[in-house]
Amino acid sequence: MSQHPAIAPHADQPRANRTQRIAAAVVVAVLAAMALDTTVVRIGSEADVRAAVFSPEVFGAETFPKVQANVTARAVDAVELATAIAANPKAAEAKYSIGGVYSVKLEGVVGEGKSGIYFVDVTGIPAPLRLRVQTGPAINGTELRDATGEISFRQFTNQIEYQDAGSALNKEMKKLVLDGIDNSALTGKTVVVIGAFKLVNPKSWMITPVSLEVK
Repeated sequence: MSQHPAIAPHADQPRANRTQRIAAAVVVAVLAAMALDTTVVRIGSEADVRAAVFSPEVFGAETFPKVQANVTARAVDAVELATAIAANPKAAEAKYSIGGVYSVKLEGVVGEGKSGIYFVDVTGIPAPLRLRVQTGPAINGTELRDATGEISFRQFTNQIEYQDAGSALNKEMKKLVLDGIDNSALTGKTVVVIGAFKLVNPKSWMITPVSLEVK
């Protein structure tokens, strides 16, 4: 009776088992690292809000009323502010501005304008200062974003979102404050304006309004 030799284990079997064990160990290590790096975010928490995709439209709609109320509450009469700046610019900045942005209120007669930017003649403003108010269609600058000191870069993911926040506030202001005003027929009319400006040119303020009433 013939005997068949026993079949020896495949020579590569130990190597294959070892490879599988190593692969399993790597998977376990990766999963452990992911678990350690995972932060539990509760719905509605601050972390949850920051994780949400930034919407300029939502930000503008939610934030502009707060900016409007803040600027209105802190607005200084234009004559008083102009006199203070002319007398001592540094002292006036420390007293009246937030980050170099001033809140101001004025009443005057609209003069000449171009591209929706009008000079407003206010009695008592010391020469050579002239006041301008931008009424659209384009609203430029970040005065509304920066006027309160409560909106900062760290609240946003990057510089693009930070810039979009400023643009969103301008758009919301335009929709709520300026869209009902015929800015092609303002010359000669009396307006009451509350707004914000940066002192870029001490001889000519460019005011972004948060409210504008035509009398």
